Amino acid sequence: MTFGEYIKEKRLEKGITLRGFAEMIDISPVYMCNLEKGRRAAPSEVVLESISSKLMLSKEEKDMLYDLASKEQTAKNPVPKDLNGFLKDNRVIVSALRTAKDLDATDEEWQEFIDKLKNSRENQ
Repeated sequence: MTFGEYIKEKRLEKGITLRGFAEMIDISPVYMCNLEKGRRAAPSEVVLESISSKLMLSKEEKDMLYDLASKEQTAKNPVPKDLNGFLKDNRVIVSALRTAKDLDATDEEWQEFIDKLKNSRENQ
C-alpha cells in the first residue's frame, strides 16, 4: 500500500470527502488529490500531524502513516519525519543504532529491547 492509498482509505473509512478533508487540513483539494494518487511526495510533518489528528488515527495507524510517508521521501532521508528531530536531539540513540548495526542485532533482539523498555515504563 502506498502513502496516498493509505490516507484515502482512512479518509473514506471516516466518510470524509476529498474536498472536505483538504479543507480540514488546510491544503488545496488538488494537492490532496495529488497526494492520494501518488503524484506528490508525502507532505511536511505539520501536514502529516494534521492528517493524523483529523483522521483520529490510533498509534499503530499513525506509525503506518509515517512509515509510508518515509518511503515516498527522497533517498537522502528515509527516516520517518516523526523521528527526525528525536534522533537529532538524542545522540545516544544514534550511537545505540550504530552499535546494533555493528553487532548485526536481530529482529528478536530488537523486540526484546522494545519489550524491556515498555515493561520498565509500565512498572514505574
